[in-house]
Amino acid sequence: MTDHAPALPGRAQVIVIGGGVIGTSVAYHLARLGWPDVLLLEQGQLSCGTTWHAAGLIGQVRASESVTRLVQYSTDLYRGLEQETGLSAGFKQCGAVTVARTADRLVQLQRTAAAAVAYGLDCELIGPDEAVGLYPVMRADDLAGALWLPGDGTANPTDLTQALAKGARDRGVRVCERTRVTGILTAGGRVKGVRTAGGDIEAEVAVNCAGQWAKQVGSMCGVNVPLHSAEHFYVVTGRIDGVRPDLPVLRDPDGYTYFKEEVGGLVVGGFEPRAKPWLAPDALPADFEFQLLPEDWDQFSIPMENALHRIPALSRTGIKKFYNGPESFTPDNQFILGEAPELRNFFVAAGFNSVGIASAGGAGRALAEWITEGEPATDLSAVDIRRFAGFHGNNQWLHDRVSEVLGLHYAVAWPNRELDTARPFRRSPAYHLLKAANACFGSKMGWERANFFAPPGQEPRLGYAWGKPGWLPWSAAEQQAARRAVAVFDQTSFSKFLLAGPDAEAVLQWLCTADVAVRPGRTVYTGMLNSRGTYEADITATRLSAGEFLLVSSASQTEHDKDHIRRRIPAGAAATLLDVTSAYAVYGVMGPRSRELLSAISRSDFSDKAFPFGSSQTVDIGYASVRATRITYVGELGWELYVPAEFAVGVYEDLMTAGTGLGVVNAGYYAIESMRLEKAYRAYGRELSPDYNPVEAGLLFACKLKTDIPFLGREAVEKARADGPRRRLVSLVLDDPDVMMWGGELLLRDGCAAGQVTSAAWGEAIGSSVGLAYVRHPGDEVMTADLARAGSYQVNVGGELCPATVHLRPPFDPAGRRIKDI
Repeated sequence: MTDHAPALPGRAQVIVIGGGVIGTSVAYHLARLGWPDVLLLEQGQLSCGTTWHAAGLIGQVRASESVTRLVQYSTDLYRGLEQETGLSAGFKQCGAVTVARTADRLVQLQRTAAAAVAYGLDCELIGPDEAVGLYPVMRADDLAGALWLPGDGTANPTDLTQALAKGARDRGVRVCERTRVTGILTAGGRVKGVRTAGGDIEAEVAVNCAGQWAKQVGSMCGVNVPLHSAEHFYVVTGRIDGVRPDLPVLRDPDGYTYFKEEVGGLVVGGFEPRAKPWLAPDALPADFEFQLLPEDWDQFSIPMENALHRIPALSRTGIKKFYNGPESFTPDNQFILGEAPELRNFFVAAGFNSVGIASAGGAGRALAEWITEGEPATDLSAVDIRRFAGFHGNNQWLHDRVSEVLGLHYAVAWPNRELDTARPFRRSPAYHLLKAANACFGSKMGWERANFFAPPGQEPRLGYAWGKPGWLPWSAAEQQAARRAVAVFDQTSFSKFLLAGPDAEAVLQWLCTADVAVRPGRTVYTGMLNSRGTYEADITATRLSAGEFLLVSSASQTEHDKDHIRRRIPAGAAATLLDVTSAYAVYGVMGPRSRELLSAISRSDFSDKAFPFGSSQTVDIGYASVRATRITYVGELGWELYVPAEFAVGVYEDLMTAGTGLGVVNAGYYAIESMRLEKAYRAYGRELSPDYNPVEAGLLFACKLKTDIPFLGREAVEKARADGPRRRLVSLVLDDPDVMMWGGELLLRDGCAAGQVTSAAWGEAIGSSVGLAYVRHPGDEVMTADLARAGSYQVNVGGELCPATVHLRPPFDPAGRRIKDI
């Protein structure tokens, strides 16, 4: 290693910024994929930032299958690195034990075990005595149970980084330490190189792997990388009798602690409920290398007290070293990966939320594939940089949010968990009116959204439970009102775009699966695919005029969908995309009396003849002129009203006032979720994603395959149709109405694992829990409709096998008569 800047080349195909475990992994995998002209620049020395003080735990089961697969790959990679490079990664497959003190935690472990089965991982639920057999120095008299994952392990972060760097060098990658990047060179909206103290270097691609400095680096070229550092603590103890080299990792999440063997002693770390943010991203010192922050025993007191409880021998053991090392965390506790929407060929891999060692191998390969192929090879939605918008980069907001995020590692993973900090954030025009109506708000893409409304005199409190929660009767009442009378939903959070220009239709015909060459005033439901024929977006397209379309997609997909469309508008095409999300409020007026309500405050004609399903018109509502589209996501007669923001309060007040005699109620997103599942409507991010195609999803009706019009992904869809689906989306209704499904449960067909429930909720109209799931053929053969119907199904709900009935049509109103008002 050198203490001075090395001589730099004048050009490289790819420049990787940052020489931690992530940067070296990206460089290594680029070279493995046949791109050896890579230059890795590190401002200090390899691993000197946050990598070197990482604990090095590798836990394979993650919140989604796609991220789990990344860690599985990491494990396989680390196991073979020494044979490949001659340098050990310090990988040790010692297994891991996670213990539960409470009944709620035990249910979470049962759900984790079921997920492990779905993903093909070895996993076993064990009792307290068996847990002590695996971890003899542990106290277990207060435990309800435990989970044993024999495939988990640990790695040495510095050794791993050096091994990856060696593998990269061996394939032609050049690594330059003591070289700080001070600027990003751009031209025409693309990366052209980087600036360093030693001069400018041309490049076609830049990859920001700068760890906690990634936000600083992004700001050099206008790219938002929303992360913030927090102090993270662990201690290393002296030797302890009974601690052996092959001792598993131990996690005690109810006590906020983890333990791993270290030279006969233990590393004792934790994720306290409220973290201590460090410096703002723009204030981080560049020379903070191989350094730690001052000890803070007060901040570490909660994990340490719980560690003393779980491992009694610690009270008789000395502490060799206290580590307080900053690590970067993101607003949602998922790392950041992908090409920045603000700048072509500028990629980011950062914000790993204390799971960088476990994720580095898989994330490095995934990003390298994205760079070399031009799009991800698998579903990376959970970590895609485009899930964040510019407003997520506010440093004060990040500071306040990260204090909560660190503790999420060991919080009970409630499926409907809402984060509490740095809220309220984005508010619809009617937010104050919904709050006055006793709304309990959730958050999506920063928007405050009503999940449900509590009755007068009741606290609108979310509360968490694995069974039926306390708020369920209130949400059920909203469902009843929407099915029997009329409900108003504030759906302002929808992503909304205008695509305008003479070539707008041609652009959409290429991007959309459905035929959008309709007359003005018609709305088309359509998907957007990638070249693999799997989903990138799920939208409605309303033709406003010959050269203008209104596009509406899910709230969380604003930046992703905007980027997906803009990148695929051909050069020279006369079409422009404008994000109008914040310009319009949206009110869903849904239910059999919705026509009566709208007619009471409008001179427009809402009759079936004048306003058929799938049509869109400008109408008057009170004093306001709004766009009304007859469409539904809850399976009832209804309209979505697109209201200019300045008229939104007045329209809402008019709706609620005029609807008093019609039984109108406010209704929230939990009611929408329940009702759309009763109708088997798909949701992007769950039933639709880059892992699923229209054949599997049962959405060929929304593909223009009967025409000769080309669209992105058409060839792949035609092949999938010809080959037949290996998995098929089905509706599930639990036979026992007392059991609550949430989504994520293991589905069994004829006693064998057959998939996972993608979405689930309580369906008031059918009187039971209802969900959607992809059921796969056990022999990887075609899953025909007859085969799907023929099976006997169960759902593993928190460890209980609950019989379920499968439907290939919507469980509620399968003929769609209510939508047509028949």
